[in-house]
Amino acid sequence: MSDSSPLPPVRLTSEAELARDALSTPLLSRAARLARWAGPQTRVDAGGGLVDEQVPAAAEVLGLRGDDAAADASEAWRVAVDTGLVEIVDEEEGTVTAGEDLALLTGGSPQDVLAVWLAALETVLADASVPDLDGLVADDGEVDLSTLDWDPEAEAEFLDGVLGNLYLLTAGEDTPAEAPVPLPALAASVIVPSDMGEPTNDVLEQVSDAMMRLDGQFRMLEPVGLVAYQPVDEALMADADEEPAAPVDDTDVSRYGMVRLTPLGLYGLRARLLEAGFEAPAVGDLADKGADALLDGTAAFPPGAAQAETERWLQRRESLAAARELLAAARGSDAGAPLRRLRCQQALSLVGASAEPALREVLDDAELGGLARVWLTEHGAADVPAPSEAMVYWLTIDTVAAQLAAEGNSEELRALVEGLARQHGGFFEAVWRVDHPATADVLEAMGRLHPDKKVAKEARKAAFKARSQQGG
Repeated sequence: MSDSSPLPPVRLTSEAELARDALSTPLLSRAARLARWAGPQTRVDAGGGLVDEQVPAAAEVLGLRGDDAAADASEAWRVAVDTGLVEIVDEEEGTVTAGEDLALLTGGSPQDVLAVWLAALETVLADASVPDLDGLVADDGEVDLSTLDWDPEAEAEFLDGVLGNLYLLTAGEDTPAEAPVPLPALAASVIVPSDMGEPTNDVLEQVSDAMMRLDGQFRMLEPVGLVAYQPVDEALMADADEEPAAPVDDTDVSRYGMVRLTPLGLYGLRARLLEAGFEAPAVGDLADKGADALLDGTAAFPPGAAQAETERWLQRRESLAAARELLAAARGSDAGAPLRRLRCQQALSLVGASAEPALREVLDDAELGGLARVWLTEHGAADVPAPSEAMVYWLTIDTVAAQLAAEGNSEELRALVEGLARQHGGFFEAVWRVDHPATADVLEAMGRLHPDKKVAKEARKAAFKARSQQGG
């Protein structure tokens, strides 16, 4: 991902709900319990971890059993220390006390709770980038990293890239928020080059290796509440010579792992992206801004997010005042003005009849008069003056320019272009004279988009005339 272009806007759950989710995550709730359990007799080693003889007691407090109990208890303790729920009093003695941030979990604001959770997330993400060190312990008890092909920076970048792609898939308007992503597809998204047709065997092997790494990493990230994860079916990792314990369906993609961001995870990744310098908008960011910020800010939003953002903006304002502010912000002859007017028109469609006076005030406005007539007619207003031919053509150019900016050469725009050329006799002979900054660009686009070669040629000739008239 590039940090120069904005990411798709996301719809976040309220901070109060997110804070409740954070408090109920297994890892943070365990860390808090250990912070309350710790006392004068608790001892830590030089790295801040519980000394070995106290780990079983910590696991007992957490109700952990089985082979992973000690590891899970140690991880919860590490999170407690890293998040400030526990503070080390004396490093030499290894004594600890409850940290100041422990009180935030019960008496702090939702933002306070989420700040603690974000710190816990950073600890887990750092741990998830560390490979499995089993089998690397030498006879003297030291870890022999020379036998490990591990680049910490590259491993962290790989995980960040995967999570970034998962964020994009979650934020996308075409993807249901609750839809899990198959692990093979997610791994392939960061391994397979975008211009590669059929992946080579070597690339497929890299995807398979990445899947296994991600399987372990997502297992670690689920307890902190970042993801909901269905692990890879262990039967897939069994020896090929072994008979499966039960019949398996080779077409079931879920056996290869399924993952989705939780609402808390979406919040957490957006916070990290913002910290890293990305433009990562969220619906509601513009609710307290002016109409100019709303129209410019939603320019690149997909339709659903643009409407949701606009609805929140309108909820805070009286209809007539909001309409006047929107119309004032929609004026302009710059390149972004047509799309601002389109967003203004869409926003005004959500405003009730009480906004009518604002629309009547701009009936004679060269830039807004056509838009106002459309709104008044659609709302059944009486005595709406008919537009002049010049105003009709100006509004046509403005509308196509806005659609080009919003959608590019879409099928919908192609249909609009065909309809305009078919319905208006002598359209191109008249429209090139329109005094609109985008006239030549729109006519050139019509020449590209129209499937009829004769009509396309007319559009290009009209574009040449328009550009000559504009001195270009």
